[in-house]
Amino acid sequence: MDILIKILSTLVAIEFIFIMYLETFATTSKKTAETFNLTEEDFTNDKVKLLLKNQGVYNGLIGMVVLYATFFALNGNAMLVGSMIYIILVAIYGAYSSSNISIFFKQATLSVITLVLLLLF
Repeated sequence: MDILIKILSTLVAIEFIFIMYLETFATTSKKTAETFNLTEEDFTNDKVKLLLKNQGVYNGLIGMVVLYATFFALNGNAMLVGSMIYIILVAIYGAYSSSNISIFFKQATLSVITLVLLLLF
């Protein structure tokens, strides 16, 4: 089961590092616009771009914490439980605040599965 948890946790980390890439490095790309339901007009606002880049740094750090907990931390499973709960709560807030339930499923599905496995085994 430990291998499955490592695989799922790594996938969660990759997801958040990819979100960081979209928000921080590919800020004005078509893929970023599609992912976050933004228009080209939104990208003309420098404040929007700055906010996206800033949010991207946070998402990248979440990914790095998950990787650290998965492969290097002495009490990695405890860190993973906390990280997965945090990710799930953020996904709930994102879905609620945007009135878009799909955000929860896109952002939290792997984390929910990982958390259940962590708590059961």
